[in-house]
Amino acid sequence: MTGGYDPSHFARLVAVEDRHFWFRARNRIISLLARQAVTEFAAGYRVLEVGCGDGNVLRFLEKACPDGVVAGMDYFREGLAYARGRCSCPLVQGDLRLPPFGKMFHLIGMFDVLEHLPDDRQVLRDLWRILDAQGRLMLTVPAGPALWSAFDEASGHCRRYRKEELEQKLRECGYIVEYLTPYMAGIYPLVWLSRRFGKRSGPGEMARAVERDLRVIPLLNGMLSVVLSQEIRWIRRRRRLPIGTSLLALARKA
Repeated sequence: MTGGYDPSHFARLVAVEDRHFWFRARNRIISLLARQAVTEFAAGYRVLEVGCGDGNVLRFLEKACPDGVVAGMDYFREGLAYARGRCSCPLVQGDLRLPPFGKMFHLIGMFDVLEHLPDDRQVLRDLWRILDAQGRLMLTVPAGPALWSAFDEASGHCRRYRKEELEQKLRECGYIVEYLTPYMAGIYPLVWLSRRFGKRSGPGEMARAVERDLRVIPLLNGMLSVVLSQEIRWIRRRRRLPIGTSLLALARKA
C-alpha cells in the first residue's frame, strides 16, 4: 500500500509542520473530532492511525484520546523514525492489506493518505475489516479536482475528491456517513487563484510548487492561522461548510 508517496518528503514536513498554518489548523480539527468520536467508548478503547508517517497527527491523537490505547502504522520506516521522537505510543511498520493486528479498533484515522492510493475503494474495505462493529472511521482528503496542481503531482496524489464522490465510495464500501464537510474554507480563494494562474507542470514547476506551498511567511502564516481557527466552532457543532480545499469525514460501519 505504498501509492505514489515519496518518503524523502518526511524531512521537509517535519521541518515546517509545527509552524505552518495548514498543519496546525488540521491538527486542531482532527483533535476536536477525535475527542468527540471516542466519548461513547469505555476506557481502554483502541485507536489506530493508518499512514501515520512522521507522527505529526498521531501525537495529537494521543492527547485527544487519553483513556484509550493509541497506535500508529505506516508502510515507510523513514516516517516512523521521526514518529518515534514525537510520540510515546506503539508504532508498527506494516501494510494495510496484511494488517498485523489481532484486535479490532474503535477509531481509525487516515489523514491525507487515501488520495495517494490508486484503489481507494479497496483501502476503505481493508479499513472496514479492522474496524470494531461500533467503531468510527475518520478521514481527511484534498478536495476539488479543479484545484489540481503541480503540488498534487509532486505529492504523489492520484486524485482530489468531490464531496459526493467520497460519500458514495464510503457507502459502497459498507459505511454510514455521520458527518462530511469541506474545510479549510478560509484559504479557498487564495488556493483557487494560485491554481487558476499556475497551471504549468513538469519537474521544475513541481519543485517550485512544493517550496511555495510549504513556505512559512510569518505575517501571512499568522493571519491564515486566525482565519482557519474560526472553522473550529462550525465543526464542533457538526455543521457543514459550503466550500473548502479539503474534506473531513466521520463514518461508522453500516
